[in-house]
Amino acid sequence: MTSQETLTEEELGFLRSMFDLARDGDATGLSEAVDAGIPVNLTNGSGDSLLILAAYHCRTDVVRALLERGADTGRVNDRGQTALGAAVFRRSAEIVRLLLGAGADPALGPRSALDVARHFDLPEMLALLEP
Repeated sequence: MTSQETLTEEELGFLRSMFDLARDGDATGLSEAVDAGIPVNLTNGSGDSLLILAAYHCRTDVVRALLERGADTGRVNDRGQTALGAAVFRRSAEIVRLLLGAGADPALGPRSALDVARHFDLPEMLALLEP
C-alpha cells in the first residue's frame, strides 16, 4: 500500500476484528486470517501486537499458532511491554515457556518481563526467566 491509499471503514473493522480473535482465543480463525495474508505482526494503535494481546489474555493456543507463523517476540508496545512481560504479569507459565522457547528476551523493553516479575514479587515467574 502506498501512502496515498487509505483503508475503508469496512477494511479497518475487519483488521480490528483480528485483535478480538487474539483476545477471545480464536486460534483457528486467526490462523486462517494470517495464512490468508493478514500480517502476523499486525499492531493496533497502542502498539499491541496480536501476540501481546494473546499472551495478556492467556490464550495459549493463539500464542502457539502465532509463533508457528513467525510472530515477532521482540515487539514492544507503546507502554514498553512485551508479550513475555504480559505472560509473566498474568502468571501464565505455559505461555512464558512458549515465548522463551521462541527466543523471547526476558530483559527486552523498558518494562521487561524480568522487571515485571521483580516488581510484582513473582518468584515462580522469575525462576522461569533466569537461567
